[in-house]
Amino acid sequence: MAFLTFLDKQHSIAKPGYSRWLVPPAALSIHLCIGQIYAYSVFNEPMTRILGISSSAQGDWALTTLGWIFSIALFMLGASAALFGKWLERVGPRKAMFTSAFCFGSGFLVAALGVYVHNIWIVYLGHGVLGGIGLGLGYISPVSTLIKWFPDRPGLATGMAIMGFGGGAMIASPLSVRLMKYFSTANSVGVAETFIAMGIIYFIVMMYGVFTVRIPQDGWKPDGFEPSTIKSNAMITTAQVDADTAVQTPQFWLIFAVLMLNVTAGIGVLGQASVMIQEMFSIDVVGQDKAVTAAAAAGFVGLLSLFNMIGRFFWSSTSDKIGRKNTYMIFFLLGAILYVAIPSFGNMGNTTLFIATFCIIISMYGGGFATVPAYLKDMFGVMQVGAIHGRLLVAWSLAALFGPSLINYLRAYQIETVGRPPAQAYSFTMYIMAGLLIIGFVCNALVKPVDPKYHHNRE
Repeated sequence: MAFLTFLDKQHSIAKPGYSRWLVPPAALSIHLCIGQIYAYSVFNEPMTRILGISSSAQGDWALTTLGWIFSIALFMLGASAALFGKWLERVGPRKAMFTSAFCFGSGFLVAALGVYVHNIWIVYLGHGVLGGIGLGLGYISPVSTLIKWFPDRPGLATGMAIMGFGGGAMIASPLSVRLMKYFSTANSVGVAETFIAMGIIYFIVMMYGVFTVRIPQDGWKPDGFEPSTIKSNAMITTAQVDADTAVQTPQFWLIFAVLMLNVTAGIGVLGQASVMIQEMFSIDVVGQDKAVTAAAAAGFVGLLSLFNMIGRFFWSSTSDKIGRKNTYMIFFLLGAILYVAIPSFGNMGNTTLFIATFCIIISMYGGGFATVPAYLKDMFGVMQVGAIHGRLLVAWSLAALFGPSLINYLRAYQIETVGRPPAQAYSFTMYIMAGLLIIGFVCNALVKPVDPKYHHNRE
C-alpha cells in the first residue's frame, strides 16, 4: 500500500535542490528498454523452429504468422498513447512509468508462456497487446515532465530521451542473441528462457526511472529563465490548450500530417534497407561480383540505426536554436532533394554517396520523432502536451502501415508488371517518397500560431 502511495503524483513533486538533470536519465532508462521493439526481428527465425529446434518442423510458426507480433505492438503503441494520454497528465509520470514497466516486463513473461505451450495467441497477447501498451505509456510518459523541467531547451530534453528509443535496438539485438545462445539446449532454442530473463531485466531497469523521476513544483523555473522572453517568437505560445480542444485545431492536423509523411518516407526505407542496397549495387549495375554483400548490407542497416539515434538528439537540439517549423522545413526540402538524387547514385555505382545520403535521411526521420513534442509544446503549451503527443502518435501507427507497404508493392509492380530489373525498381519509389515530402513541406508551411479562441480559460 505504501508503494502505491509512493506512485501518486503529489509524492513525486521535487524538493528544493533536486537537479533537473536527473530527469533525462530517468526518461532514458524507459526509452532504452522499450526501444527493444526495433530489434524484435532477431527472434523471428528462432521462433520458426520452436518444435524442430535445428530446423522448422510441422506445426512450427511461419514468418508471416510471427510478423503480426511487431504490427500488433506498434498498433497498440499508438492506440494506448492516444487513449491514456489524459490519464497520464492526471496521475503523473511516476505511476504511468510504473504501469509501462509492468506491462512491458509482464508482456515478456506472458509471451514466454505462449512459447512454452506453443500458442501464438498467447504470444500476441504478451508481446503484442501487453507489451504494446507498455510501449505507448513508456514512450509518452517522460515527455511533458521533461518539457516542464526544460522550458528553456525543450528540444534538447526530449531529444535526450527519445534518442534512447532509437538506440534501444543496439542493446537489445546483441543481448537477445547472447541470451538465446546461452539458454539453447538440445531440446530448446532458448527463446522462452530469453523472454523471461529480458522481462525481468527490463522491468528492473525501468524501475530506475520510476524511482528517479520527479515533477517540478508549481511556478518553478530554471535560474535566469524568464518565460516572458519567448513572447517575441510568434510560433511559441505562452497560453495553454487542453488535449480535447487541441484536436479541433487545424494546427494539430497539420502537424499530424507532417509527422505521418516524414515517418512514412523513412520507415519504408528502414524495413527494406538491406535488400535495397544489395539490389541497387549488384552485378547488373556495376559489372562486378556482388558490389554489396549480405554482410556489408547488414553493416549498412546498423549504420542507419546509429544515425537514427544520433539524429534524434542532434535535430531536436538544433530546433531549440532555429525553431521547430524551420527544422521540419529542412527535413522536407533536403529530404526531397536527396530522395530524387538516390537513383542517380545507384546508376553511378557510387556506394559512398548512396550510404551518406540515406544516413542523412534516416537522421531526419529520427529527428522528426524527437522534435515533434517540442513543436506541440510551442503550439499548445505544456498543460496537456503529453496527452496531445499521445494522440498525435496515431500518425506513427498509420505511417507504419503505409511506408513499408508503399515500398514493397511499388517494387513488386516495377519488377513484375513493368519488367524493370531489381536494381532499377526503386527509382520510381524514391520519386514517390520525394513527392510525399513535398506535401509535408506544404503542410508544415501552413502551420501558424493557434487562434486565441482555443486557449484554455481565456478571458
